[in-house]
Amino acid sequence: MNLTVKKQDGGKAGDHEVGFEVIGNAKGTQAVHEVVTAYRAAQRQGDAKVKTRAEVRGTGKKPWRQKGTGRARVGSRRNPVWRGGGVAHGPRPRDYSKKTNRKQRQLALRKSLSARLNDEDVLVVDNLALDNHKTKGALKLLDNLSVPVGATVLLVDAHDNANLRLAARNIKGVDTSTGEDLNTYQVLKYDQLIFARDAFAAVEKRLSAKAGKEDA
Repeated sequence: MNLTVKKQDGGKAGDHEVGFEVIGNAKGTQAVHEVVTAYRAAQRQGDAKVKTRAEVRGTGKKPWRQKGTGRARVGSRRNPVWRGGGVAHGPRPRDYSKKTNRKQRQLALRKSLSARLNDEDVLVVDNLALDNHKTKGALKLLDNLSVPVGATVLLVDAHDNANLRLAARNIKGVDTSTGEDLNTYQVLKYDQLIFARDAFAAVEKRLSAKAGKEDA
């Protein structure tokens, strides 16, 4: 598959042949599901907690004798049934993270990026360098590249581009990443993916058959 590489002003800068196998069938669908599920699970803090009857403040003395009063039997004022008592079966701190292996992450990224390529949602630009960190520079870049107003966009550079990051952070729906940090969830989340040529090359290296033990 060939991609047209554009200049920042919207003109054509050349062509680029995708350097990894573009998946066009159902292969990798399950991997995408597992990886996205694991990514979203990892975002959960897992620190929700309530106090049990052993942790709430209060005496452990039995309020009244077991029999003979005509009232229901009760053993503690910290009983979950009573006001001010502990909570039964409430949330406890836990780790929601799920394990995914390297090959699974690599396949999921390749499948998701292939789908976006087939849908023509991927744009490659010769570079994403900006002269300063002003928001109008990022807005002009998006306008030159004919990005629809209101579309969510991910700008991917080869490295942490401070000017690009600062210029884009005030634009609703626009975010930035790098070729090394790009993940499956980001590929699927945004309406448009805009790569610097070097960043796209970095992703291709991660997805190539010779990627070795590099994480995808």
